[in-house]
Amino acid sequence: MQIFNKILLVITLFVLLPGCGLKKEVPIEGKTMGTTYHIKIVSGYFENVAALKKDIEKRLESIDKSMSTYRNDSEISKFNTLKRAGQKVYISKDFYHVMTVAKKLYKLTNGAWDGTIKPIVDLWGFGSSEPKEVIPAKQKIKALLCPIGFHWIQIFDDHSLVKKKSDLSLDLASIAKGYAVDAVAALLTRGGIENYLIEIGGEIYASGRRKDGRPWKVGINQPQKDAPFNLVYKAIPLHDMALATSGDYRNFFEIEGKRYSHVIDPRTGYPVHNGVVSVSIIANTCTFADGLATAVMVLGPEKGLVLINGLDSVEGLIVVREDEGTLRDYYSKGLKDL
Repeated sequence: MQIFNKILLVITLFVLLPGCGLKKEVPIEGKTMGTTYHIKIVSGYFENVAALKKDIEKRLESIDKSMSTYRNDSEISKFNTLKRAGQKVYISKDFYHVMTVAKKLYKLTNGAWDGTIKPIVDLWGFGSSEPKEVIPAKQKIKALLCPIGFHWIQIFDDHSLVKKKSDLSLDLASIAKGYAVDAVAALLTRGGIENYLIEIGGEIYASGRRKDGRPWKVGINQPQKDAPFNLVYKAIPLHDMALATSGDYRNFFEIEGKRYSHVIDPRTGYPVHNGVVSVSIIANTCTFADGLATAVMVLGPEKGLVLINGLDSVEGLIVVREDEGTLRDYYSKGLKDL
């Protein structure tokens, strides 16, 4: 009995005393949605990491199969190939949720974010087709703008969609990765994990704290075309919030010294030329932050800040390249002191 009591005492002290090493940060990594994912969970030693990774990848695969335009068997590809206007198409819970956020973003930004811009993106060579690196004819852009507009899609409460124009097509790439982050966060939370950091293709959600009790700190990449992916421009503490960044410094081409970015204004059909090189948005969900970051790239610093500052629980950093090449930061009200 005396030996048993001593063992029990040791176990109790090991559990209760701070700094005794019960907690550790466990990494889980892999590939998904044409990119990579990195997750850290603050865990005890008895966490079944292999089983957890399997659940995560199963969840990510279901999202990719729903919204990847690179898969012919995906829900979104089947919707895009549908040539009959007015026909109801029933969709999954994942697809429906993303579409409701997409509709909100479209209205909130007055069309600066638009998930029906795929034909224009492809025309400029930034989509699933081979890069063209040529400026499309004005007549071609004008013609393709006709079916552009998220308002040409009806979303019904029974989880169904209807095209109002037969040649309309969707591309949700600018919010799908954000949704994947939210989905994995929900999976971890349901599993009783409170402290974790998720990153998928640069989009992030941080829950709780690190193993040392400090807030998670995430870096925003240096917005330059030749900057290493691990070169940090700004570091931001993140607690129970999402962070998404959009930029023009990785995917673009140049003709006669003029840069043509993959960030295209859905209202004009042309790449934006407002000097914005990077937008980072902090919000409650990564789905919303992901889409809003893209929209603010289109809106520019002045209109973008007005929009951000008018939203609850949303903050943002807009980085603009001045004419002389220097970078200027535009902070939302809640980020000015960071």
